[in-house]
Amino acid sequence: QVQLAESAGGSAQSGGSLRLSCAASGLRLSMYAMTWVRPAPGKEREVAGTTCWSGGSTLYADPVKGRFTISRDNAKSTVTLQMNSLKPEDTAVYYCAAGTRYPVEIHRADYWGQGTQVTVSS
Repeated sequence: QVQLAESAGGSAQSGGSLRLSCAASGLRLSMYAMTWVRPAPGKEREVAGTTCWSGGSTLYADPVKGRFTISRDNAKSTVTLQMNSLKPEDTAVYYCAAGTRYPVEIHRADYWGQGTQVTVSS
C-alpha cells in the first residue's frame, strides 16, 4: 500500500522558516517525480514546486520562487520542502504528491499525502 505522509506543519511569523517532509512508503521513490501542492486564490490547488526523479531538476511557482527549495533523498524515501522568508499568504494546507511524469501535474498525480497545515502570521 502506497502512503505519502507529510510531517507536521506548524506556525511561523512573517519572514520565518519552516521545513516540511514527505515520507513515502510502498513505492520506489526514485521512479516518481514529486510535487508540493497548496490551495491558491481563484484555484482549487496550485503546484508550489516539483522535482524530477533524481532531484536534478526542480520547478517552482512564481509566488515561491527564491524562497522555497525542494530536495529529495531517494535512499531514505523522503522529500523535503524548505520554506524561507515566509509570508502570510503562504498560509495553507500543503500536500505532497507523486507522479510518474515530470513536471507533476495536479490532475496526473498518482498518489497524495493527507496534507499538513502551515500558518504564517504577520
